[in-house]
Amino acid sequence: MANAWKRDRPSSLFAPKKLLLLIPISLLLLFFVFKSSNPSQDLAISSIKRLNFFPTPIPPFDCLKCTQASPVFANLVEGVKYPFLFSLADLGTPDKPHKNIQRMLKGKRFRKPDISVSVQEVLEKMRSEGREGIFVDVGANVGMATFAAAAMGFRVLAFEPVFENLQRICDGIFFNRADHLVTLFAAAASDRLGNITFHKLVGRLDNSAISETGARLAFKSNEEIAVEVKTIPLDEVIPESEPVNLLKIDVQGWEYHVLKGARKLLSRKASEAPYIIYEEDERLLQASNSSATEIREFLTSVGYTHCTQHGTDAHCTKN
Repeated sequence: MANAWKRDRPSSLFAPKKLLLLIPISLLLLFFVFKSSNPSQDLAISSIKRLNFFPTPIPPFDCLKCTQASPVFANLVEGVKYPFLFSLADLGTPDKPHKNIQRMLKGKRFRKPDISVSVQEVLEKMRSEGREGIFVDVGANVGMATFAAAAMGFRVLAFEPVFENLQRICDGIFFNRADHLVTLFAAAASDRLGNITFHKLVGRLDNSAISETGARLAFKSNEEIAVEVKTIPLDEVIPESEPVNLLKIDVQGWEYHVLKGARKLLSRKASEAPYIIYEEDERLLQASNSSATEIREFLTSVGYTHCTQHGTDAHCTKN
């Protein structure tokens, strides 16, 4: 019986054979703990991989390393087929708060931006035709168009040079659970790589512009601050292998330079060329030393022969 008891007795936890098993298990656990403790690195890497980018001259903006803006006013948008949240960058003044803050206090949703509706309508039509590509948002502001597309499951490449707006886009990425869909660049899209003086209009950041005249055109009483921002052509970021469904440009008169920096993208054959929505405001264009005629001539040269006007926006396609 004594010998039998010795044979059936449980072996020690520190027996040599068990120690050999514990070592690789412990190393594996340490690896997962280390990976989970570095989410910002994982997010920065995955943001590049998910859009199949080749190495770009400037890295994507890392929201996890960005200082948090405060206060935060965010709400769902009314009247869109695919709802989403966005956060305000311009809060107004104490005696005259932003209209959407007033709406929120009354229990109403934020007023729908026209561009959000246009983006969802175009992308839904293209999806019904079997086209699945990314949405490129140039002059993303606080993400009204970016999150309209992300709410539909589309991957988004967004460009925005104003830091306060970048903070609000980061808020929207978290609110809409869109970190796997949105890749953000803190830069102004243009026709050359480098830096340029950008004119930020305090209190109306949606009217900030590269042109000083363009920035102050509609709101002359607002304070204007000159800052240096990075510029990058879209062709330097978007590889030829990446399908693009829709290109939206709203940059207060700098549209011609953005389009010139996307010549390769726009020269794709009709079945692969993006649908274009861009702001065509003659006053703003002239303030940036370009014109609506110059833009239309350039678009014709790369095959965009069909453009229609929708308010101050032009919608262009290849036949």
